[in-house]
Amino acid sequence: MYYVCVDIGGTTIKYGLANESGKFYDIQSMPTEVKEKGTEQMLKKLINIVLKYQAEHVICGIAVSSAGIVQPDTGEIIYAADHFPGYTGTKLKTLLEHTFHVPCSVENDVNAAGLGEYWLGAGQNASSLFCLMVGTGIGGCIIIDGKLLHGASNSAGEIGYLKIGGSATLEAASSVTALVKAVAAAKNIPVSSIDGKKIFRLAKSGDSIASTAIDRMIDHLSAGIANICYVLNPEKIIIGGGIMEQRRYIKPRLIDALQHKVLPPFFSHTYVSFARLQKEAGMTGALYHFLQQRKEGVL
Repeated sequence: MYYVCVDIGGTTIKYGLANESGKFYDIQSMPTEVKEKGTEQMLKKLINIVLKYQAEHVICGIAVSSAGIVQPDTGEIIYAADHFPGYTGTKLKTLLEHTFHVPCSVENDVNAAGLGEYWLGAGQNASSLFCLMVGTGIGGCIIIDGKLLHGASNSAGEIGYLKIGGSATLEAASSVTALVKAVAAAKNIPVSSIDGKKIFRLAKSGDSIASTAIDRMIDHLSAGIANICYVLNPEKIIIGGGIMEQRRYIKPRLIDALQHKVLPPFFSHTYVSFARLQKEAGMTGALYHFLQQRKEGVL
């Protein structure tokens, strides 16, 4: 049995064909271009992806991971940011099921990535798990006994909005966007002239401005993770997103900061690691979510 798995992000749509065990036979991507061309054109891309696979294989279902706040039972996008104009209110599950006459599931992209790590990645066998995605922004999700905690408004785990002192949020202080802005300001250069990868290269070569900015970012990030430890006391905390490319540089510094911020009785039973699935996490988690919903009789 084959399933079409799609991960709709702000920049890229990743998609592939997988079996029920989460093995992918094909993985591809294309630009989302939703801000430039609108939601309708993006949905046409999505339909063409499924048509392509349906012409070659018998498709048993469509599993979608999407940016935005998702109502997981109905598959409706109940809120999307400004860079997804016209996406709020899109009944994605209904559209795909009516078009292709196969069951479809839709889940938020960060939630899906967390489910993917729980199923086949760094979070396997964890009874409680917090998955933290750090990149351009910061998001998170909570998984208890293999199931997402969605919250009353389907927005549980949105740790990027967490206040970490004064009016600052974790996202404003610890995202790659914040790091780039801080280094650009300190060097008095345009933000467009530098990026996260270059900043880490500078730090590794001894640049004090870059290394100080990264240390500050890690300090803020550890404060957010410390709050996760105290509130949830999870068995595992997994860090993913664009920042994981620098895991060898970040991990020892982050663990050291956490050991100073979290009391031993809390931290000694929480394992902090980096994501394993990388770019396939969202698609893998979308499939796991589909299989869960089918098992529960939702599909």
